[in-house]
Amino acid sequence: MIDLSGIRIPLTKLDGTEECELAACRNAAAKKLRVKQSDIQQLSLRRRSIDARKRSNIFVLFSVRLSLKSNERHAIQRAGKAARIVDETPYELPERQVTMDDRPVVVGAGCAGLFCALALASAGLAPILLERGDDAERRTRKVAHFNDTGNLDTESNIQFGLGGAGTFSDGKLGTGTKSPAHRLILQTLVEAGAQRRILWDAKPHVGSDVLPHVVTSIVEQIERLGGEVRLRTRVTDLLLRDGRVKGVRLEHDGVESILNTHDVVLACGHSARDIFLLLRDRGVSLERKTFAMGVRIEHVQQAIDRALYGSAAGHPALGAAPYKLAEHLPSERSAFSFCMCPGGFVVAAASENEGVVTNGMSLSDRAGTNANAGLLANVFPDDLEGDDVLAGIELQRCCEQKAFELGGGGFVAPAQLVGDFLSKSRSTSPGAVIPTYPRGVRWESVDGCLPAYIVETLRAAIPRMDRKLHGFSAKDAVLTGVETRSSSPIRVTRDKEGRSISTPRLWPCGEGAGYAGGIMSAATDGIRIAEALIRSYARTTS
Repeated sequence: MIDLSGIRIPLTKLDGTEECELAACRNAAAKKLRVKQSDIQQLSLRRRSIDARKRSNIFVLFSVRLSLKSNERHAIQRAGKAARIVDETPYELPERQVTMDDRPVVVGAGCAGLFCALALASAGLAPILLERGDDAERRTRKVAHFNDTGNLDTESNIQFGLGGAGTFSDGKLGTGTKSPAHRLILQTLVEAGAQRRILWDAKPHVGSDVLPHVVTSIVEQIERLGGEVRLRTRVTDLLLRDGRVKGVRLEHDGVESILNTHDVVLACGHSARDIFLLLRDRGVSLERKTFAMGVRIEHVQQAIDRALYGSAAGHPALGAAPYKLAEHLPSERSAFSFCMCPGGFVVAAASENEGVVTNGMSLSDRAGTNANAGLLANVFPDDLEGDDVLAGIELQRCCEQKAFELGGGGFVAPAQLVGDFLSKSRSTSPGAVIPTYPRGVRWESVDGCLPAYIVETLRAAIPRMDRKLHGFSAKDAVLTGVETRSSSPIRVTRDKEGRSISTPRLWPCGEGAGYAGGIMSAATDGIRIAEALIRSYARTTS
């Protein structure tokens, strides 16, 4: 097989379909390798990205994997450094290696928990996966009911339920990490119902309309492999003996029970504040970590498209334009965009009563009128008062409650126009950008629900960001508060093997435990912890 990169296809030769892209790449690959198209036996896309550095001359860049009928090594010499022979062994989930005395328990069915349970089930260990929220279908109905009425189910919402918070945040699969497991994760998602394009898109996403089906399919796979998934089941205590895990106490439909186990994978997500309190009270080692807070910023998507793609905006091969911005300020603080959702919606992501939380999502077609992104600044451990390891959680909660008060109750969110924010004026009505937050907004000043150092960082960064993305500081762009759940303020400290440094056989995992920052890195961490758990047990029984 040959990996061939550096294929540049002009927009004029593409129509946005996979068939057209494959045909264009086959033609370009034949020219690069100086062979006939008929000599190419098979060809698949490996990576697709957009080069829009010159808006007047935009290209789509491809890498492909192909095989020739003969003489591959001679062909790659003609293509130079763009081509190489590959003979990769695909990464696979661990096969059955050991038999355990009892079943490992995985707490939390977000992306980390799902892939950890899938890996354990593939190894024949019959894990029990616990999730406090509902299945995807019932959870979707609960979210819609909350959006319509403001009646919040604190156990099943955008934060809690099958698939975790990622289910309702677009399903972006970009990551700055590298792992041989990434390809397997993408293939698993495709087999579960995601579009095949995620296998090669440089900025892949699934879409919040597709993800409920995808996570349901992964659960079915876990169960086919011998695992068990228990929904609406909340962990209320971690049971220890001589500092070691011996089980968990559960609550389901008001009935408590005990589940005995020697291994608990803690993949609870960053909004499971009761779990962090429980861990602190049980003496599990925790530490503060840097996290981020801010607001959601919304623009009209067409304005973002024009700013990035110029006259080519709207071409079917481009789609809705994404952006990623960061500014490092003279104050030594930074602001950055996060979870940018092209053609998306701001969502009501509360999990506690009397607290407003925002996030963003896009559907698979990204056809919404607005673009939105988190506009965040870091909160450092030194910014927090006192010595309570959970001080970051209390700061988040305080900001959420202030946002609730500013919104006037009912989970209405405070909102402000960017122009008014920059001039320190309270907003009174919208401009061209109509807010998409489903519970409605109250025009206010968002200063009142965030620490001053975050407000001033965002105020200084927005004009500087406009230099990179013209129109970012548009006066009628909308800020909606607050975004507090972008990352965990807590790290459940673990050793190099993945175990809690204080509590043997407790395995902190994923974003909530402080070891991931998105779907791909969380899923990878879930697999990593599953493999470490299997290795540890194999050593003790050998």
